[in-house]
Amino acid sequence: MSKHSVLFITQRGERHQQAALQAAPPEFEITMRRGPSKEEIIRLLPGKEFLISERTGEIDADIIAAGKNLRLIQRLGSRTYDIDLQAAQKANIPVCYMPVRSCVWVAEHCILQMLSLARRIREMIRIANEAADWGLPPKKCDEDYFAPNWSGRQDIRNLFQSTVGIVGFGEVGSEVAKHLKSFDCTVLYYDIQRYPPKAEQAVGAAYAPLDDLLAQSDFVCITMPLFPQTAGMVNADFLNKMKPGACLVTSGAGGVVNEADVAQALQSGRLHGFAADTHDYEPIRPDSPLLPIARQQDVNVILTPHIAGAGLSHTSSERARDYANLLNILQNRPLQFRLV
Repeated sequence: MSKHSVLFITQRGERHQQAALQAAPPEFEITMRRGPSKEEIIRLLPGKEFLISERTGEIDADIIAAGKNLRLIQRLGSRTYDIDLQAAQKANIPVCYMPVRSCVWVAEHCILQMLSLARRIREMIRIANEAADWGLPPKKCDEDYFAPNWSGRQDIRNLFQSTVGIVGFGEVGSEVAKHLKSFDCTVLYYDIQRYPPKAEQAVGAAYAPLDDLLAQSDFVCITMPLFPQTAGMVNADFLNKMKPGACLVTSGAGGVVNEADVAQALQSGRLHGFAADTHDYEPIRPDSPLLPIARQQDVNVILTPHIAGAGLSHTSSERARDYANLLNILQNRPLQFRLV
């Protein structure tokens, strides 16, 4: 039985590629390329029935014209601004996207981090659990009696209508921006590549040079991947450019953050708070410069053990979703998340 041919293009590394290949149903013969040129894509497309494009990568009219046998263009992720939908529609080729659930979950965690730091949640949980004497005798609440902030805590902040700067505006960063719409935030982003204006408007974010973003943001959210050029980029110079008293959260690659420099910024009071789900070493080493600070009572630091993506981003069941619409085509079922 002949297999159905698939061209799978991605910018991601070997670990992610192998996870996608291992999850492929037996019906498909996969040709995978990392970061191919437009010319290579055009050369590889003839005879292919399906084109899978992971996260981003321009699919223009020339590429679509080369795919004369294409039955589907499948984007893995929610960003589709770089696909020529009109050309695909003219060629009668359906185009679908597939939200990356792990990226949505990481974005949710970023929101949790910001809210937790704004409300100093570690300190507030301790206060509630201690049930200490705060000078007010406990009294049963009714519609006319309640005791807001009975401990008299100061500097409790809000995310609503804050300025949030997102550094690294890929799949996770754009999902964070979409979530922040509900909080009426001013959202700035920085990335090595700027979005087209329509794509910026769709997610509710505006591009800003990095220094401007750092100077204006009440919260800085790091979602950068780890490349040689991003390793350790969140260092003392980066932190000193941040708005004094801002909060820093990271669920991007751990190696992007210089943890010793963050520890110093926390000790000096430069940062109001810090939350990290990813770390320079995983599991966290006992000699991490952040641990002595994180173990102090009431410090506004929240470290979590890389659970933002719920641990499913590399499992075969999660990556099997990459091929769901391809199977829908073969089995004459409705397509999910269809654009044209």
